[in-house]
Amino acid sequence: LQVLRHEEFDEGCKAACNGPYDGKWSKTMVGYGPEDSHFVAELTYNYGIGDYRLGNDFLGITLVSSQAVSNARRLGWPLSKVASGIFETEAPGGYKFYLEDKEQPKQDPVIKVTLGVSDLQKSVNYWSNLLGMKIYEKDEEKQKVLLGYADNQCKLELKQVGGAVDHGTAFGRIAFSCAKEELPNIEALMKKENQKILTPLVSLDTPGKATVQVIILADPDGHEICFVGDEAFRDLSKVDPNGDKLLDDAMAADNSDKWFAEKNMKKASA
Repeated sequence: LQVLRHEEFDEGCKAACNGPYDGKWSKTMVGYGPEDSHFVAELTYNYGIGDYRLGNDFLGITLVSSQAVSNARRLGWPLSKVASGIFETEAPGGYKFYLEDKEQPKQDPVIKVTLGVSDLQKSVNYWSNLLGMKIYEKDEEKQKVLLGYADNQCKLELKQVGGAVDHGTAFGRIAFSCAKEELPNIEALMKKENQKILTPLVSLDTPGKATVQVIILADPDGHEICFVGDEAFRDLSKVDPNGDKLLDDAMAADNSDKWFAEKNMKKASA
């Protein structure tokens, strides 16, 4: 994965992009290619927070890359075989990845993101009937459904967890870009259907970059969903050739581990 851009913020995001935290934070976008054509992970770092309690809401990311499998073996990173040619591994913090041991495709190798749900049919109705996603696959036995907006894009997999969904304290969300003029329509539809809107349509500023409009929703299990105006987002999300350096500089400047150790203290647990 490549560092596509890195940004530092002195205070919490008014749309809670970094969770319910008010202090200094950063975000780093990583992916296999530009954000307007690839699935991208947004890594948020809240200064002073040492760890987060994971729930059962985020069940993993699946990608196709024999190179990732060989990298894990070379670096001694734990791999667990879960099916023929598919290995499970964990990123720091416990986030799961599923690696298909095949040649990495030329298009985006990220195949799907899996979320846990408490009522599969209710969730499918929300994501397909309200948000307009196409149903690609259903597996009644394993209680999971694969949805998406386009054949050539990363898919969303919903999987029943057999109980309530626990979001822990990590507070992730999924974001989609759409035409800016669609945002008021999405907001109006959710109001009409009495669905939860976490952040009504709002403009978000990034210092030195474009201002984007977003609306943030919550599905029946409280999974956060952000729709962002595509035009400004394309400007905001351009690959920054200095992204790696900005990230390296920020990590070098963050002496919080040393500061806490010298004072015999631990970073806060969220």
